[in-house]
Parts: sequence; structure tokens; C-alpha cells
Amino acid sequence: MTILSNLIGGIGLGSIYAIIALGYTMVYGIAKMLNFAHGDVIMVGGYLCFITASSLGWHPVPAVLLAITGCTLLGITVERLAYKPLRSAPSLAVLITAIGVSYFLQNAALLLWGSDTKIFPNFFIIGGERGVSLFDGQLNIAYVSMITVAACLVIMLALTAFTGRTKMGKAMRAVSEDKGAAQLMGIDVNFTISMTFAIGSGLAAVAGVLMCSTYPTLIPTTGSMPGIKAFTAAVFGGIGSIPGALLGGLLLGVIEIFARAYISTELSDAIVFGVLIVVLLVRPTGLLGKQLREKV
Repeated sequence: MTILSNLIGGIGLGSIYAIIALGYTMVYGIAKMLNFAHGDVIMVGGYLCFITASSLGWHPVPAVLLAITGCTLLGITVERLAYKPLRSAPSLAVLITAIGVSYFLQNAALLLWGSDTKIFPNFFIIGGERGVSLFDGQLNIAYVSMITVAACLVIMLALTAFTGRTKMGKAMRAVSEDKGAAQLMGIDVNFTISMTFAIGSGLAAVAGVLMCSTYPTLIPTTGSMPGIKAFTAAVFGGIGSIPGALLGGLLLGVIEIFARAYISTELSDAIVFGVLIVVLLVRPTGLLGKQLREKV
């Protein structure tokens, strides 16, 4: 029962990483840039949901919708102000800008909402119960874990269908392949990249609400480490691949939970990153990544 409980906890945590990693993988796959401020958008989504819910008597639906809307607009704004002027700049300039945006969001949250730890409510309580109890109470599964896994699967399937069947999704794939050729074919590259940031930031808000409901503390640096781990999950599964982000997130969550339970709580993060190094040494493109050959 202990092993099964840890496995379920790992899948729940991995699903949060996977949702965040989907945002990373979409932005990288289409805009070919690493948005390291993505983790801080998660934090902003958590704060927006918390402030709205506390103002409306802890009603979750409008709070979650406002968090998604606010983060979507934030993603578009950041892309337009910080990243669009650097479209043709070296990748190092974009990377430094992303780190600067990350620190800006953290300090803005510190000024707006203070440094005090906020206790985030669990919105997923049904009939006064936080979860279901199986095998005479030997195994407890929280509702938030079940909803997180279900949300992760739905989001992955929706994104796969969106990129494969819709006009905007096909435009994103075209921009990912060749921005110049896509522009010659009449695709608005700037608008397409902005929509990619909007989708990724909206997913970050969902991940923020689910993560804060699972681990109910909220501070201005809440999204930093989960953002780094989600980026690790995206690389683990093959950055640029939607199924790879899901697989990498789930594996990373399971490895982290089992490392905490059976090896060391202090060393769990080191073990996670160590596994990533081993995987990349064996398969540099990640588990589901594809080796691209550049034609001369």
C-alpha cells in the first residue's frame, strides 16, 4: 500500500510538472526560445486565484477563470514587450531577458502581495471529504490528485488535436518549421507566436491552481523550482514534443516522490537532475525527441 500510495502521489505531482512542461514545449517548439519566466507565471496565477477567491467568498470557478485570463494576458504582454523586439537577436540575449522577466515578476509579486506566506485553500473538497479511502483506509487518494491527472490528460489530448487539426495549430507548426517560409505563405508569424505564449501562460495558471491546491503555500518564489523541474521534464521527454512533455513530467514526478520516500528528502532534487543527465548522455534528444539533420 505504501508503494502504491507513493506511485499515485508521484503521478499527481508528475501531472503538474507535465502541464507546466507543455507550456515550455509549445513555446520552444514554435518560437525556438526558452521562456524561463514561465515558472513565475505559475506564481502569478496562484496569487490571482487566491486574491479573487478570498474576495468572492472562496468561490473557485470565477477565481480560476480570472487566473487563466490574467495569465493569458500577461503572457501576451511579456511576449510583446520583452521578446518580440529580440526576434532576430542572438539566443543568449533572449535567455538573459527571460531571466530578467523572471526576477521582475517575482519582485512585482513581492511589492503587490508581500512576503507573507499565503495558505491556499483546497478547492477540491467534495461532500466534506478531501478524497476517497480504499482497502479499509490503507490507501487514500485525494480528489485534487485525480483531478490533476484528468486535467493533464485532457489538456494533452486537446493540444494534440489543436495543433494537428485547426488552422491556428497548423500555422504554429508551419512557423515552427520555417518562420520565413510561413510568412511568405501568408501566416502572421508575430500573431502566431503571441497565441503560443497565450496558451502556454493559460496552462501555467491551471498548473498554479492545481499545484497550490496540492501543496497549499504561496509565496513570490513559489513557481521557481517547479518551473525548473518542469523544464527538466520537457527536456527529459524531448522538448518540442507534446507527448514527450507528458511522459517526462510523469516520470520526473514518480522519481522525485520515490527518492523522497526511500532515499533522502534532501537529495531528491539531486537525484532527479542526476537521472536527467544520465538520460541525456544516452539519448541527447530526450525520450521522445527526434534527431533533426540540418541540410547544407
